[in-house]
Amino acid sequence: MTDTHRGPVTIGIDVGGTNLRAGTVDAAGRVHARIDTDTPRAAEDLEDLLVDTVAALSAAQPADRPVAAVGLAVAGFVSRERDRVRFAPHLPWRDTAVADLLTPRTGLPVFLEHDANSAAWAELVFGPAGEGENVAVVALGTGVGAALLIDGRMYRGSTGVAPELGHLPVVPDGRVCPCGKRGCLERYCSGTALAATAREMLADRPELLPSVLGEIPVEQIGGVDVARAAADGDRLARAVMADMAHWLGVGLSIVADVFDPDLIVVAGGVSASAALFLDDARRVYAGRVTGAGHRRLARIRRSELGLDAALIGAAEVARRGLRTAAEQQGTGADPADPGPTDARNLDRGR
Repeated sequence: MTDTHRGPVTIGIDVGGTNLRAGTVDAAGRVHARIDTDTPRAAEDLEDLLVDTVAALSAAQPADRPVAAVGLAVAGFVSRERDRVRFAPHLPWRDTAVADLLTPRTGLPVFLEHDANSAAWAELVFGPAGEGENVAVVALGTGVGAALLIDGRMYRGSTGVAPELGHLPVVPDGRVCPCGKRGCLERYCSGTALAATAREMLADRPELLPSVLGEIPVEQIGGVDVARAAADGDRLARAVMADMAHWLGVGLSIVADVFDPDLIVVAGGVSASAALFLDDARRVYAGRVTGAGHRRLARIRRSELGLDAALIGAAEVARRGLRTAAEQQGTGADPADPGPTDARNLDRGR
């Protein structure tokens, strides 16, 4: 068996719409030195921060185990070649060759991946996704990202942007989404959505008052505030969580109707509060899926990797890309997607 402690150390960076999480990751999926900070709004500021973050994490590595490559998990459309960010509703990049920009500035190979796909790779190699044949990973963060693993292989669609499960309309004539549609899943099942629902309930549900959320300036309420209040038993915050659980269950039932996974992994920052909503979402899903009561239901599990899933997955993508780029050069194969046989034969942590 491969010694998982001797593989190259890579940097994984989860570039979210609100937070940027970065760390050095070894071949066993363990995060060592790390940096967590806010995500800048301007492209130049974001690129400068990424360069500085790579430099700081590289400097923290022992001289005999230098960083070999960098992986970015990006909350947006990544080109099928994984070298360019086409569009990111919560980030400043628009059709930007991010890998080409950052590789010379960091002095290291840079690999891109969609954030939910990165989380899916981490869940496949180090987490529960390896237990399923057909797996949906739903990442609840600033928005909602998603990934599909079919027989262990990432499904990307014809242009590389599939699947955008966060933009499934679940609420007719619902909230306006940055994508241009209304009622999208991410408008009701994300950190941003928690804050929006809390503001609506503060205005429209007087029976749930008083609430500690009412003590916060309304425009400053965040998803973390809602989660914290719900954990403390605040009635209004609990109602917000129940609302999210309902729409998440509806959304997952649609995913099951189309894809029929045997496992759904709920990841992303909001999944840290899974104890407050996941059981309710399971019940809604079980009652709404087509053929309810006459079919095997998908197992719905919280990510075992928590907030680090996309970070660890990005580092794994960089490690695979580094390891296989030379042998794949000129073949047209995808160095970050080894295919079903290779993925299934990976040792845990390899």
